[in-house]
Amino acid sequence: MSLTDHLRHWLGAWPPEEKLHVTGSDRRTAPAWDGRVHPALGVGTPDGAVLSVAPEHVARVTAARTLAEIPKIVGYGERGWFEAVYRWTTRPAPLADAGDWVPATAPGVPEWLHVFGGEVLVAVDPDTGSHLAGVGIKRHDAFGHELSVVTAPEARGRGLARQLVAQAARRVLDEGAVPTYLHAHSNAASAAVSTAAGFPDLGWTAFGIAEK
Repeated sequence: MSLTDHLRHWLGAWPPEEKLHVTGSDRRTAPAWDGRVHPALGVGTPDGAVLSVAPEHVARVTAARTLAEIPKIVGYGERGWFEAVYRWTTRPAPLADAGDWVPATAPGVPEWLHVFGGEVLVAVDPDTGSHLAGVGIKRHDAFGHELSVVTAPEARGRGLARQLVAQAARRVLDEGAVPTYLHAHSNAASAAVSTAAGFPDLGWTAFGIAEK
């Protein structure tokens, strides 16, 4: 289990050898965990970043003056650019479990969780059985799995999200992968959840071409 193994596999190179290390990877033209192609994807630390694109675009992307030019260079000019906080952990917070693992297509599982496939983590109201919150896992490769959490509006403020994220992170670690968590820089609620669940903000970022 190694974050370095994950990033090398996911991006094509790690660690960065310069401030912005552009690398070529055939994974940028292949469907990802969700069946979509992610033509430009990067992870950065305070010391440097790796940006992964298809091999044939490396020279032109390296010569680009701004990141905003990259979608057009790689043939996805209709898409914008995204940047997010990138977090990971090997020590989730020791919070109590709050949910159960069920098949993503089990009765009562919200539609947003179906895309993750396999098993998802859900919390339901013990009295009514209604869905309260859930976590899906983006299985990028054998070494790194990204967590995604959503809480129903009526269940917010109970600490469910942080408990579920920590619970899911422990399972990912048990399976031999590193749990990761991304959120928008402006999403204070998601930042609070990830911090409380044991995912520190180390000044890392994720960036690339936004999904459409």
